[in-house]
Amino acid sequence: MIIKVCGLRETENLKEIEKLGIDWMGFIFYPRSPRNVTLRPSYLPMNARRVGVFVNEQKECIMQKISEFGLDIVQLHGNESPDFCTDLRNSLPAPIQIMKAVRIEEEADIKKAESYGQSIDYVLFETKCNTYGGSGKQFNWKWLQSYNGPHPFILSGGIGPEDAQTIKQLTHPYFYGIDLNSRFELSPGIKNIELLDRFLHELKE
Repeated sequence: MIIKVCGLRETENLKEIEKLGIDWMGFIFYPRSPRNVTLRPSYLPMNARRVGVFVNEQKECIMQKISEFGLDIVQLHGNESPDFCTDLRNSLPAPIQIMKAVRIEEEADIKKAESYGQSIDYVLFETKCNTYGGSGKQFNWKWLQSYNGPHPFILSGGIGPEDAQTIKQLTHPYFYGIDLNSRFELSPGIKNIELLDRFLHELKE
């Protein structure tokens, strides 16, 4: 199971989180987010894959951030169409991958992921809210059973320290990992290392 921690920007916090053995670490490039990264930290993860989160952003800006931050994965978290994803994929140097967030309000929304075909590599299922991400709320995880691929999915939206046992019971064949953010924070952009550490230990027991 892949563990992604998102909404990072502070150098010391980045170093401490990477020591926990996190697989993917996310940087948000969305000006309206309280976790928006405006300056490149003096340290970037060396062992974890770097994920850049964009919301309805121009392709040129995405390409610039890929170069500046050495991104491995582009996470599209807005209303990006399959055609946009295809066009972006054709511009990306290998082996950079694309993950598309699909916002879930009802079970039927799960099916939207299937329309992206081969234009993406991963799906991220997120709770629909008035903003883009960071709501701290969960959708009904039972709805995941209606997902038929073809892409591995990352579960996001309101995952908290008390959810480890429930996550361990998820058996969907396309379930690939989880995305942790607002419910592990001391303040926007600063993660609680002790809370993360305890959660990871419980998850791996």
